[in-house]
Amino acid sequence: MDEQHSAPTRTRELRESVIIAAPPEEVYASISDVKHMPRWSPECVKVLLLPSRSRPHPSFIGINRNGVRHWFTLCRVTTADAPTEFAFRVSVAGLPLATWGFRIRHADHHHTAATTGSTHVTQYWHDLRQGPLGTVADLLGRTVAGTSPAARVRVNRAGMITTLHRLKHSIEAPQEASQSGGGPPTVVVDHGSAARTAHAAHDEGRPDTSARAPGRAQWTKSTRSVSRKVP
Repeated sequence: MDEQHSAPTRTRELRESVIIAAPPEEVYASISDVKHMPRWSPECVKVLLLPSRSRPHPSFIGINRNGVRHWFTLCRVTTADAPTEFAFRVSVAGLPLATWGFRIRHADHHHTAATTGSTHVTQYWHDLRQGPLGTVADLLGRTVAGTSPAARVRVNRAGMITTLHRLKHSIEAPQEASQSGGGPPTVVVDHGSAARTAHAAHDEGRPDTSARAPGRAQWTKSTRSVSRKVP
């Protein structure tokens, strides 16, 4: 078949990673406390925990914002394996949307002074919008959140970078504040197998874009995205 008439591809998975100067147990404790999610996510503004009945893992409602648009999603924790992985499934009106999760492991294998005693964190997103229900979910995304499937990938990618940066800062900042005579913080960002270190924004004379996801879009060049044909 002519390539010009082949079915379009759709990105179904995203991954972003960061190295945090803290042990995995501390990092997992922060991530698994979902009440803190609005501190990191540029889209989630509030989390409401639901009463836990007979379910082994808790559920919560995430209230989200995109510009002037607001909506809520039902989130159910599906994996809570301390201190290695935490994940939850997101749905709206009974329609599955995505699985969000974090994989956590020691970063000592890099054998550098910057990563000794640190933790490698990978945030991942799996798109669950498939089939007839997926079509309805796509329509809701356009009308409620204001994002097409392609735009949702871009928003999520930028949001993941911002989330990991803020998570890193929230964990490392108290440690840095307690240390006297310390220099500017060091940020180690790992996109797949490639890692790079950047000093504080003021040290390089560039603007601080940590609170603006679009402004950190250049970090996504080596993001490992998994695409497949859409039926």
